[in-house]
Amino acid sequence: MNFFDSLTLATRMFKNRPMRTFLTVLGVGVGIGAVLFLVSFGYGLQNVILNRITTADSLLSLDVSAGPSDLVDLSPDNIKKIQAISGIKEVSRMASFSGQATMDNQTADSAFYGIDSSFFRLGGINVDKGTIFDDNSRKAVVSLAEAKLFNLDANTAIGKKIKLTLYIPNTDDQGVQSIDTFKGEDEYQIVGVISDEESSYAFVPLDSLAGVNIVKFDQLKIKVDNSGLLNDVRNKIMESGFLVSSLSDTIDEANKIFKIVQIVLFMFGFIALIVSAIGMFNTMTISLLERTNEIGIMRSIGISSADIRKIFLMEASLMGFLGGIGGIFIGMLSGELINLAFNALASSLGGKSLSLFYSPSWFVLTIIIFSTFVGFFTGIYPSIRASRLNPLDALRYR
Repeated sequence: MNFFDSLTLATRMFKNRPMRTFLTVLGVGVGIGAVLFLVSFGYGLQNVILNRITTADSLLSLDVSAGPSDLVDLSPDNIKKIQAISGIKEVSRMASFSGQATMDNQTADSAFYGIDSSFFRLGGINVDKGTIFDDNSRKAVVSLAEAKLFNLDANTAIGKKIKLTLYIPNTDDQGVQSIDTFKGEDEYQIVGVISDEESSYAFVPLDSLAGVNIVKFDQLKIKVDNSGLLNDVRNKIMESGFLVSSLSDTIDEANKIFKIVQIVLFMFGFIALIVSAIGMFNTMTISLLERTNEIGIMRSIGISSADIRKIFLMEASLMGFLGGIGGIFIGMLSGELINLAFNALASSLGGKSLSLFYSPSWFVLTIIIFSTFVGFFTGIYPSIRASRLNPLDALRYR
């Protein structure tokens, strides 16, 4: 019996018992849809969280800070030595200050970070409203908490102007510490807002603080030429006594956690798939009993037991395949509806729209193959029983 003859006989159930076959395929689809829905939710959460803390450049960046010894700091001379290390493509500086921000005769305590504009990109810092600034400008990016100190939200803060007063610690030659005050005369226009409601701070261009005597910096963001150089550059910097960390390390740990989450979610969906597989097994067993006479006739006209097995296995595999296709539709449609409802709620509360579900193409393909295999597996036992039926007993079966 050739392939097309086997396929024709295998699809007879779809014509003779359409409702039962449809319900069986639907059961498999619901199980596959549950797996796709839950695992896609895990992938979606992973993308939402990681995309908010990373950029492509930040994954090639190292964070460098002063070492545990006071003798090792990020002075301009030491920064030049770091820049000379082979494999480093870009260095971005950051100096932090405490101080006060003044806007329209209102003054509030704040933290200030003088940075090179590339610090945003290398640090994976995303501006949620507005844009970042250029190095040679009098502009600022503030946190949402900073804006709220002046009774502003993210929208109304854009375009407002603030003045800076910085408190700069100073140590003289005799080791006596004091606090110098730097009061900027020029105003900074707010061009961006970061949705951080916990801490009050403002980023300003480092070049605009030319009047401040910065003897050491608090942090460097260093971008390497490629990911293969991360460890080599890190080791060379650490040999000089500096502390070095990488955002990619945090991302790797987060990915490990998300893999565990995805496995747990898959197991929940797999339970639903097992239930649907049991339903398919029951359908195939009933089909065997209903077609016993038919099997006897086929055997009596010369169809081999191997062909009988093939017919049943093709029938079960086809139901599994169709269940997989239906499950993908059910899972994706459910995800879209839930995501639409969530974003509608978020928008009504003033939040941002997010994509909570993500299905990699390789995972969708794997789901189809997996569902087909589940169908094939549930058809093994009925196919073996069918192939072992005695033709005479099968013809006498009532």
